[in-house]
Amino acid sequence: MRRVYYVIPDVPHARRVVDELQAANIPREQMHACSKAGSQLPGLPLATMAQSRDRVWTLDRRLWNANLVLFGLASVGFLFAAVAGSPSWALTALAVMLGTFVLGGWFSIKVPHTHLADMRVPLGHGEVVLMVDVPRNRVEAVDQLVRRHHPEAEVGGVGWTSPILGT
Repeated sequence: MRRVYYVIPDVPHARRVVDELQAANIPREQMHACSKAGSQLPGLPLATMAQSRDRVWTLDRRLWNANLVLFGLASVGFLFAAVAGSPSWALTALAVMLGTFVLGGWFSIKVPHTHLADMRVPLGHGEVVLMVDVPRNRVEAVDQLVRRHHPEAEVGGVGWTSPILGT
């Protein structure tokens, strides 16, 4: 799933965007609104605590850091295997290094990385951030729909999410 972030100036505009997205068969459960602490968002689908705390960003960082640590450990293992004269361990370490390199490249190039933390400035100004979770193949259609009918809504970016993780 992809999470598209829209920055909308106020609650009435955000309600109109939500209504139009629902008319386009996007379930209300796949939309999550938030604003700065203490703001009231009547009539909008509110973000859960996990979404407000940007748990996806935490998972994103942990996966990236785990990949880097695994690469580093494999590098050290390769050096030890080379010094010890163990070609099978050296090849295993090289295979792990190659695997982490390929996965890291895929993760940094193919996976979108916009997160709620990137919306600090609009949130601080009291604007509404609407997160819309859609399958990857519907991102463009949803974006065109919002842009065509709501020029006041700015696209903040696209990230990833997983309903399995409850984010």
